[in-house]
Amino acid sequence: MIEFIRNLSAFLVALGILIAVHEFGHFWVARRCGVYVERFSIGFGKSLWRRVGKDGTEYTLAMIPLGGYVKMLDERVEEVPAEKRHMAFNNKKLWQRSAIVAAGPLANFLFAIFAYWVVYLIGVPALKPVIGEVAPQSIAAQAGITPGMELKSVSGIETSDWESANMAMVSHIGDKTMQITATEPNSDVVVTHTLDLSHWSYDPESQQVLNTLGIMPYRPAITLNVAQLVDNSAAVDAGFKLNDKIVAIDKKPVTEWQQFVDAVRTHPDQQLSVEVLRDGQPVMLSLVPHSKVEPDGSKIGYVGLAPSIEPWPESYKINLQFGPLEAVVKATEKTKQLVTLTFDMVTKLFTGDVAIKNLSGPISIAKGAGMTADFGLVYFLGFLALISVNLGIVNLLPLPVLDGGHLMFFAIEAVTRRPVSERIQDIGYRVGSAILVALMAVALFNDFTRL
Repeated sequence: MIEFIRNLSAFLVALGILIAVHEFGHFWVARRCGVYVERFSIGFGKSLWRRVGKDGTEYTLAMIPLGGYVKMLDERVEEVPAEKRHMAFNNKKLWQRSAIVAAGPLANFLFAIFAYWVVYLIGVPALKPVIGEVAPQSIAAQAGITPGMELKSVSGIETSDWESANMAMVSHIGDKTMQITATEPNSDVVVTHTLDLSHWSYDPESQQVLNTLGIMPYRPAITLNVAQLVDNSAAVDAGFKLNDKIVAIDKKPVTEWQQFVDAVRTHPDQQLSVEVLRDGQPVMLSLVPHSKVEPDGSKIGYVGLAPSIEPWPESYKINLQFGPLEAVVKATEKTKQLVTLTFDMVTKLFTGDVAIKNLSGPISIAKGAGMTADFGLVYFLGFLALISVNLGIVNLLPLPVLDGGHLMFFAIEAVTRRPVSERIQDIGYRVGSAILVALMAVALFNDFTRL
């Protein structure tokens, strides 16, 4: 229940900010173009708070926080007094109407730049994209990628950390090739490799893009020393102590942590004889792993302990922090990368290269908002930037109920020299609404299947 409240609160804060930004874009440009704004509303339905400003605009916070709107004076909607007709939206020049409509998505993109600017001013810790392992016969292996290489760019997109590398790789869904530029292990020599993606299979819902290419990021070695113990666990019952070093199971030497994991998982409710070193002295323990049932019905063992991990090499750690001016450049580049990736994903969604099951709705957004809010301000701002870009691009889709649909009608008007008839617009709104509702239903269905 606490997690639900936390996620809901973070979701409402995130959605409120992004809706306010989007609608303020429409509002600000409308006012600059001399359009009279009757109402600025965050949310739909019954008003929870209302105030009328000196400019005559009614500012409203409504009950249903799943959108917002800017109501402008418009002769197509209601009768307008003669003295106010020059302030009606429909009487403005085509470029002004277009600017007002486009201002909402543009505000979302500008907000993303601002959010990333703050992130880069504060600084965010990251890791260099150094490759740890390459799966034999994988796409990466066949292209000549080797362990120890550090990724520098993917098809021309700079990859200073693993997040940017992942985003650049995901954008290649449906493509035939991918170019990776990297430095050779323990060298500054830069090489370029072309990955053949003609047989690449990647499901964003259940797979990690790096693994499907055969690339495993570098991770520090896992030791055989016990670093954590869970209360009332099989490990505690067996007598394990912190800093014990596992050396053998059933008289077979253990040299890697995965050997211990495999032995435990394959022996649920079965006794194992484990030898550990404690303060340099060998100690024999009798361990009976508890069992749990996997989704496929199989039983696996678990004992409730975790090992210590070697520290990360300092040379692999980076802090993405920049001065005010450089942060603007980096924030703009990051937002541009996000916009490009999102446009590619939307396009590939319609071409079938990305499955419809990858659509996410408000539940997934709420979970993401709650999770990033837990991590701190920097990560929450990054999440806001991501959703803001998505909101801006979705609103640019050529559906008449969205900003992109209005811009489509204005483009037709620019070519034909006359507005699109109200009958055609009405049909467009009906069709657009049906498509939008269908997409929202699919997104919600996908959300529920992930719960």
